Parts: sequence; C-alpha cells; structure tokens
Amino acid sequence: MKSSKGIHIALWVAQGLLAVAFILSGVMKITSPMEGLAANGMTFVDHFSEGMVRFIGISEVLGGLGLILPSLSLIKPILTPIAALGLATVMILAMVYHLSVGEPIVPNIVLLVIAAFIAWGRMAKAPILAK
Repeated sequence: MKSSKGIHIALWVAQGLLAVAFILSGVMKITSPMEGLAANGMTFVDHFSEGMVRFIGISEVLGGLGLILPSLSLIKPILTPIAALGLATVMILAMVYHLSVGEPIVPNIVLLVIAAFIAWGRMAKAPILAK
C-alpha cells in the first residue's frame, strides 16, 4: 500500500497535537487538587470520585504517549491507532456526561474527530511498520 508523504505529515501533526492536549490535560487531572480542577472549569470533578478523576488523567497521559512513542520508536506501532481508538472512546464517554448535564460537547467532538482520523490513517491509509 502506497501512501503520500502529505498524509504522513498530516497524521504526525495530528498525533503530536492530540498527544500534547491529552498529556497536559491528564497531568493536570493527576496532579491538581480537586478544588483547583473545579475552579478551572472542570465541573465533572463534582460528580466523580477523586479516584475516577485520577484514573481518567492516567488514561489520558497513557493514551497521549501511545499516540507518539510506538510510531516514533517503530516498536509495536500498531499501538498508535489503538491508543487513538482508546482516546476516541474517552471522548465519547465525555460527551455522554457533558450532554447529561447540559454542557457543550464541541471540544469533545473536535478531539474525537482527530483521534478517529489518526486511527483510520495509521490503520488503513498510512500505517507505520515495525522494525
């Protein structure tokens, strides 16, 4: 399967941006006090246990790392689209929550679309082969 250099570049840009977004968000959820998260507009912390908030943060950090490290190292690069699918699942679950409390879901949709693009691109259009 031959793919263009442009799709590879677009996928790497998407992987980098999505990884940064999820890693930063996850680190904040892992390290910040619950009150600080609520004060910064993360209203979901009022509806979930601290353990769940930390679990979400860990999942986001690991997913963000999974978008980059396997493809960059060429060790098990199939983990990159799997990480993207995992993060897409996180966004779907986040949308369910935000809809249930009447909050906007546009940011979740944007992140979901980027994650789906990465999953599709790295599985079907421009896969990275292992060493």
